[in-house]
Amino acid sequence: MIVYSVTVKVNQEIEENWLRWMKEVHIPDVMATGFFLEKRWSKIIGETDGGTSYNVQYLCASMKELHDYQVNHAPALQKEHMDRFKDNFVAFRTLLETIDD
Repeated sequence: MIVYSVTVKVNQEIEENWLRWMKEVHIPDVMATGFFLEKRWSKIIGETDGGTSYNVQYLCASMKELHDYQVNHAPALQKEHMDRFKDNFVAFRTLLETIDD
């Protein structure tokens, strides 16, 4: 199983709007692509330093499916996020492979 992990630090000024948009629009749009089996959405506990960090983990069956998502869907979804929230967030992505039996 592949975990596509997206961590976003959001400025406090837009946090409420961002949370609503993520819950109602962005995460459902990502899931609607059909490439992910489930998602986990978490708030990162710790220092805020001008913003709050969140992590979304999308579970994908294979690297091939993830690659298809990244090529065919991710650019438009990421652009929509960037256009809407501009310089009010910082994001990074990590790929993980589960090793549980």
